Amino acid sequence: MTLGALIDAGADVDQIIRGIDSLGLEGVEVHVVEVTKGGFRAMQIEVEHPEQHAHRNLKAINKLIDAADDITQKQKALAKKIFQAIGEAEAHVHGTTIDKVHFHEVGAIDSIVDIVGAAIGFDLLGVDEIVASPVPTGRGRIEIAHGICPIPAPATAELLKGIPLVDLAVESELTTPTGAAILKTLVTRFSALPEMTVESIGYGAGTRDLADRANILRLFVGESTTLPESDEVVQLETNLDDVTPEVIAYTKQKLFDAGAVEVFTTPIQMKKNRPGVLLAVLCRPGDLQVMENIIFTETFTFGIRRQLMQRSKRARQACVIETPFGLLQGKLGWRHGERPLFTPEFEACAKMASERRVPIREIYRVAEQSFAEQIEKAFDQHEHDHDGGHDHDHDHDCGHDHDHDHDGGHSHDHDHDGDHSHDHDHDHDSGKKRKKS
Repeated sequence: MTLGALIDAGADVDQIIRGIDSLGLEGVEVHVVEVTKGGFRAMQIEVEHPEQHAHRNLKAINKLIDAADDITQKQKALAKKIFQAIGEAEAHVHGTTIDKVHFHEVGAIDSIVDIVGAAIGFDLLGVDEIVASPVPTGRGRIEIAHGICPIPAPATAELLKGIPLVDLAVESELTTPTGAAILKTLVTRFSALPEMTVESIGYGAGTRDLADRANILRLFVGESTTLPESDEVVQLETNLDDVTPEVIAYTKQKLFDAGAVEVFTTPIQMKKNRPGVLLAVLCRPGDLQVMENIIFTETFTFGIRRQLMQRSKRARQACVIETPFGLLQGKLGWRHGERPLFTPEFEACAKMASERRVPIREIYRVAEQSFAEQIEKAFDQHEHDHDGGHDHDHDHDCGHDHDHDHDGGHSHDHDHDGDHSHDHDHDHDSGKKRKKS
């Protein structure tokens, strides 16, 4: 379904088929067929191949990929990374090592075609980031090489750890190990369809016909309309009136260690006139489940409120400035059309104050003054070069090389009932378009 959607969205089908043919799989032919599912047209991939008996291991699959002449190194690396994810999941659920895992369903020829073709297709679209909607797994049971098991299959469930799922009342396997591995490897965050201008839409058809919906995966390709200085965060909140300060402090540290953007507490008055604490967490949408698990485990709270929020922010970059006391580490922040700001790191200021035996407030004062002088000098030089007609390259690096990263704003959305969407963003400094998916 992913490969069909990629081709329908504009990935060059001839290049994809040439790459698959170069794997040297004897008797394998790939057919791209337009079909109708639930009243909607879509592209379906049919893989014709001879009967298989042997199961391949990861080493054998990687050898096939490495020997393919019409697949680029980047595409090979991506395909092998997807198979590596599957190998690790299979090894875990079977209690063995990745070298001893023999792929069954995923080692089959059609799955090799799917994964290698998807790796080539995403690379041909030139996407930089992939964002997916929550993933439906389906319901019921499925027969695999090891017998009958509930959906999601064990390897699929292992691959989907840390990924938000959605329950659809469909008695069918909606996400396979192949699809889960592609998600696990490629997706950078999970959210609703992002703000974007759509350029093309691809529809990939599954083989089953579902009773109440079209068995189609939808993929959007487009350009982000979100400013580089904005992104989305989830705010989690819970009220606590039966937890000690030590537990709250420990929980906050665990949340920060797990990647929380911010954690803070507020005194509140709860029912029965009991004083309590509001614990609030800001996190990236992809970290939602991890954060909630920590809060539930450590505080024994009975409920957590959640809210998806849009955030405006300054672009930021680590920076080192020169001061009379020596080099000082900090953070540079800026917005369009504004001069940058510099905030010194507390630990760096504390260390410098201790070594120089001066009050820490003096370090902050000197840092602010030193940065103001340096940025003024840089802007004066910039104006001089501009007036003189000289070529110039302007960045905010405090005299140190760095790359600008605007922290998101790129999106690609897809689901397996569902939607994929790719989008691009413009690099603020170079003026070059950065494609994203």
